[in-house]
Amino acid sequence: MATIRQRSPGVWEVRVYAGRDEQGRPAQVSRIIRGSRRAAERAAANLAVAEPSAGGAHTVAQLLEMWQDLNRDGWTPRTTIDQGSRARLIAAGRLGRRRVGSVKVEDIDRWIIGMRAEGVGRSSIYNRLKVLRAALAQAVKWGWINHNPAAQVSVRGRTDDRPVMSDDEVLAVIAAAPHMPAAIMLRLAAATGARRSELAALRLADLTGARLTIAGQITVLQRGTRQSPRPPVLERRPTKTGRIRSLTLDDGTLGLIEKWRQERDGLGPWLLSVGDDPPSPDTLSWWWRHARDAAGIDRKWRLHDLRHWSATTAIIAGTDVRTVANRLGHSNPAMTLRVYAHAIAAADAGAAAALGRVLGGPQRD
Repeated sequence: MATIRQRSPGVWEVRVYAGRDEQGRPAQVSRIIRGSRRAAERAAANLAVAEPSAGGAHTVAQLLEMWQDLNRDGWTPRTTIDQGSRARLIAAGRLGRRRVGSVKVEDIDRWIIGMRAEGVGRSSIYNRLKVLRAALAQAVKWGWINHNPAAQVSVRGRTDDRPVMSDDEVLAVIAAAPHMPAAIMLRLAAATGARRSELAALRLADLTGARLTIAGQITVLQRGTRQSPRPPVLERRPTKTGRIRSLTLDDGTLGLIEKWRQERDGLGPWLLSVGDDPPSPDTLSWWWRHARDAAGIDRKWRLHDLRHWSATTAIIAGTDVRTVANRLGHSNPAMTLRVYAHAIAAADAGAAAALGRVLGGPQRD
């Protein structure tokens, strides 16, 4: 669909809908045409059916490689690994051999159907689709293609509720911590929902009264190997979303931290380390595994599941979604709504019961 607008006598702006970008927002291609309205109409018709540029002759695999080259400097090491892995999986398949200019919505839908048939999980399919969508959006910016076919594709299907640790399991794993720093780390993970990289970056100075400021994360740039064991190379970076957030700690967590402060008075700036260097996020994961196995809870649970427990418990208790999103460090509360829909449904049932008690009438047990 094209629109034509006269900007001045003999000067026309032609706009053609070009699908949606990687965020799902409508995208347009525009041109300035000088001449008559009929000339503008011809240009609009040609633009709507324009052939892809020479760049569209590149394969999807080649596009993915160029897209990674363009963005790699701005990614964290973890993101580089994740996006590279997803790009390689796309490139290795039939879709990776297709010419960028020939890829249609139907081709992407068939690619998704094939992944489902191979048993690929919904979240993995969604993540690969996001990579393909972003790469094709870049091809649109480069003028290789006129629209992004992946922007018109969504991953459909039933989403199973994310399993959540029980309260007893959370308490048991904290009680089984091998030492005080591990106990504080586990308690903070449950009380704040912070990511492990953010927990590793906490300094004593980040706690003022009952307010904890989460301002960065520790990234592992290089790890040792069995053949060449060496300390990991760590770097402190901004948080995943680049935002600094402040949240309140409960009295129990504050008491545990204060006890640790008294025991380690004068030792280093980091909350979870007695030395001059922060702990590695991998060390925090080791503390988690030790405590989990000592507590005897299911080995399927990960340290990240304390984050899910924290969010779910807060929402069911009646905390508004925007506050929960801030505590988790989500850039958009819409993400919180999507990820924790199960908890929001449970909280909604509680709201219905509370309203019913006020309104009167028969109540269900």
